[in-house]
Amino acid sequence: MPLCGVLNVDKPAGVTSRDVVNHIVRIVRPAKAGHAGTLDPLATGVLVVCVGHATRLVSMAQEGRKRYLGRFLLGQTSDTDDNTGNVVEGGDWQHVTFDHIASLLTEFTGCVDQVPPQFSAIHVQGQRAYELARRGETVELASRPVEIFSIRITQFSPPDLELEIECGSGTYVRSIGRDLGSRLGCGAIMTQLKRLGVGPFDIADAISLDRITAATIHEGLQPALKIVSHLQRRHLSAEEVIAVRRGQSISDVLQSTDARSDGIIETVDRRIALVSPDGSLLGIGERDPVAHRLHPRIVFPD
Repeated sequence: MPLCGVLNVDKPAGVTSRDVVNHIVRIVRPAKAGHAGTLDPLATGVLVVCVGHATRLVSMAQEGRKRYLGRFLLGQTSDTDDNTGNVVEGGDWQHVTFDHIASLLTEFTGCVDQVPPQFSAIHVQGQRAYELARRGETVELASRPVEIFSIRITQFSPPDLELEIECGSGTYVRSIGRDLGSRLGCGAIMTQLKRLGVGPFDIADAISLDRITAATIHEGLQPALKIVSHLQRRHLSAEEVIAVRRGQSISDVLQSTDARSDGIIETVDRRIALVSPDGSLLGIGERDPVAHRLHPRIVFPD
């Protein structure tokens, strides 16, 4: 039977996210694999890898809140905003205090406009920004709205600073350090980054890459349903499964037992997780509030 599900991988430093996926692809062929949210080679921690038909949910896996632990060095700047680039002296950091940093963190929380790093995967005129930066070209990157839910200082031993950050998709932790260093007047570069979680996937449950083999992959493969654990669920009858597989809509009658596991029913998101009688994810439906119907949008093969 083809593999289908999601892996919570603890990515080691020094390898790319693509390297991790390539390792898994060699194991799961002919099934596909794809990661949800790139980690730079410098970074470690949670990398969500979707396998088989679950790759159709990669974009939904990326929607989960991200949690990071980042370390920064005050008094330095670089073209990459971390210690992998051309590092130069910034300003004097000896005047910076814990309270000074804490007082500035509110400026970086909420819905904020953030300029991505020059060395990033942002597309600029059909090319990645890092490709242009490597050629020595200066790129004017437009700021983008991102959501940062919280930032707290977990350690401060000047000039080293450690921050725990919870943010939405598209946020660059390197940019947070760069901009905070600018506000402090001394500059700052990121020296370490560990992703602690993505949505329901936590570092405590992550599997090291060297433990994922053809013999052990089933042990770490989690149901695709976990990817959409934030969605309301609709448990289908055998007849409704047939209808959905034919691309037909079904009635939007939500039983009380179909609420999320935490008991919360959200009405803003019209997407519904369609669950087969055996408890597995069949696909994703979209609520039509006018017709009171659920239209299948993603349907896994039988």
